Amino acid sequence: MTTVDDLRRAPNALAAHYRRFRVADRLLLSGHSHQAWPDVALEGQVEAFEDAARHVDDKWEHAFARAEEVREGYRRLLGDPDAEIALAASTHDLVIRFLSGLDLAARPRLVTTDGEFHTLRRQLARLAEEGVEVVRVRTDPVDTLAARLAEAVDDGTSAVLVSAVLFATSRIVPGLDALAAACQRRGVELLVDVYHALGVLPVRLSEWGLETAWVTGGGYKYLQLGEGNCFLRLPGHADRMRPVVTGWFAEFAALADGERPDLVPYGRGAARFAGATYDPTSHYRAARVFRFFANHGLTPPFLREVSLHQVDLLARRFDQLDLPEEVVTRDRATPRECFGGFLALRSPHAGELRAGLAERGVHTDSRGEHLRFGPAPYLCDAQLEAAMDALGDVVRARTFGQRGFG
Repeated sequence: MTTVDDLRRAPNALAAHYRRFRVADRLLLSGHSHQAWPDVALEGQVEAFEDAARHVDDKWEHAFARAEEVREGYRRLLGDPDAEIALAASTHDLVIRFLSGLDLAARPRLVTTDGEFHTLRRQLARLAEEGVEVVRVRTDPVDTLAARLAEAVDDGTSAVLVSAVLFATSRIVPGLDALAAACQRRGVELLVDVYHALGVLPVRLSEWGLETAWVTGGGYKYLQLGEGNCFLRLPGHADRMRPVVTGWFAEFAALADGERPDLVPYGRGAARFAGATYDPTSHYRAARVFRFFANHGLTPPFLREVSLHQVDLLARRFDQLDLPEEVVTRDRATPRECFGGFLALRSPHAGELRAGLAERGVHTDSRGEHLRFGPAPYLCDAQLEAAMDALGDVVRARTFGQRGFG
């Protein structure tokens, strides 16, 4: 079984399984945004083509079997073996269906934070333009965020929408269990985005107190599933909702309403959040990657152990650089276990630093004033150290050379 030491040394024990992404030859520190795919992912894509060629229109029973494998993969990651899981190409597709099922006429208030990913940020901003009341609670201080979200809920609130791990800073949001309880008391829906948690945090919905919450996320980041593999986990009361945005696949298991035959019928559970005809290639790919993770013992507890080691190494190496605080710094007051799977450095020049690193072959990204280093299990310690050392080179070259910052 793979150990952390196996991944620390060069060559990394997993790197040989990612030859097509050349992870051993490149400094890919954008793992919080897009991790490399193992080579078996290509086998899944080829299998999708071969099933289509062999079975033509009868391919769908094979495609649906792969979709069920993907649902099972997410159930394991959520620690919810009986979960109703709806799938879609993006979290936006699923969030739109969720929002369309809320009674915004009666309860026109949505509560969220000012630190959500673009899926929520943009869509909620557009709804606000149409008259929906959108309340954005400041993320800082994160330790009280859940409590402040609960305080913002009133009888006119339809839903609270929040991330379990903030995508810009990597901070884990504590107290979601109390927020869920507050929402349940008020009859308010709670949607929790776990995109930046799955694959670097062991997620157990029962332990997190989120049994009554809607939970969304996907596999494009830490799970290495690639695009097109997002999910919405439905709570037990989901059958009360009739999403306005609904695809014809939702009719497969639909039951007519005997009392209101004039209404559009829905199936039960995840079926009522189904879309329409889709490209199943992503599910074939994801099924292969889920198997790969299982075969190599890449369980959530082990991946958390790897992540903590890698992010801690990056943080210590950064501190050793002793760079000017006004140029780039990090949060040293918060314990490492309060963060997710990447190191967020704060700098007014984050974009310039990212560009300078790219010139040196180091792939990172920046969001506003945050420069993000996202490691992955297939990187060895020497690669992480080299990537951070490159940051020192960029800062010193631009601070003390002819071209300064800004």
